Amino acid sequence: MSLPYWQDRDPMDALLVAEAADKLGYRRLWVGEMATFDAFALATVIGQAPGRIPLCIGPLAVDVRTPAGIAIGAASVAALTGRTVGIALGSSSDVVVQEWHGRERLRTAAHLEDTARIVRGLVDGAKVDFDGAVERTRGYRLRLPPPRCELTVAAFGQRALAAAARTADRVVLNLVTPEQVSRSAAAVRNFAAQVDRPAPAISVWITAAADPTPEVYASVRRGLVGYLCAPGYDAMFTAAGYGDLVRLGGTAIHPRDLLAAIPDELADAIGLFGDAATLTDRLTAYRNAGADEVVIVPATSAGDPAGQHTLETLAGIAHV
Repeated sequence: MSLPYWQDRDPMDALLVAEAADKLGYRRLWVGEMATFDAFALATVIGQAPGRIPLCIGPLAVDVRTPAGIAIGAASVAALTGRTVGIALGSSSDVVVQEWHGRERLRTAAHLEDTARIVRGLVDGAKVDFDGAVERTRGYRLRLPPPRCELTVAAFGQRALAAAARTADRVVLNLVTPEQVSRSAAAVRNFAAQVDRPAPAISVWITAAADPTPEVYASVRRGLVGYLCAPGYDAMFTAAGYGDLVRLGGTAIHPRDLLAAIPDELADAIGLFGDAATLTDRLTAYRNAGADEVVIVPATSAGDPAGQHTLETLAGIAHV
């Protein structure tokens, strides 16, 4: 399960969701990062609370955090909590990288690959000397016990998928249809075979709501506004059949008007929404498409801040 950060919800809901996921027996908790919590700080608080669920921190934007900083953060969480810790790397968006953080966002696939290679060496306990196309490091070794953790790369475009196939233990896809999962999984297998490497496992982040209300759909649609025209995501939405909406988002339209144009059906196309039978069918579709791990991003609401109903429903489905 991945912590959701819905714009219209209290950020502290993340702690309630983490507690619910642990109690319901979910196998891993992904702690991402965007506009509210620092991921390492939140993961440490969660990891020091009662419970045992392993943590995957990220995807972390490689244009914002250095490889050494990512490795230090992961080692810190592991040392302070005693939990199993994984790392996920990603490229984020122009808004987050360029506007919020004032950093350049160039050569995304090369940056992902450089960062993955450096982080891999550091979390395995090596002293790393590396001069890449974008990143470099020299002479550092973790002073804390190396977490020796699983490394995940978030990718979708062919170059990013190729970089992930060459470096990662796991590839994560976000906001995709089952058909897109199938195509991406095939590409990852092909790219891994080209370098004579076992294909990384495929994880898929899926927004979910059991018996969704109009309030839940509205929250999910609001969360999609910022993704419609983001590089990479725009291609995913276009491939899913929503190119007109992507083109509309590329105009000077006000965000509230773009929100009004987003149909509930877009959420249905890239998520798990409906009763238990519908959720079961959708989970099966993602599994059959090549997802080794389905990561639930629960839709929360004022009436259900922890997404408890959704998490309980999905925990009771044998496919999870």
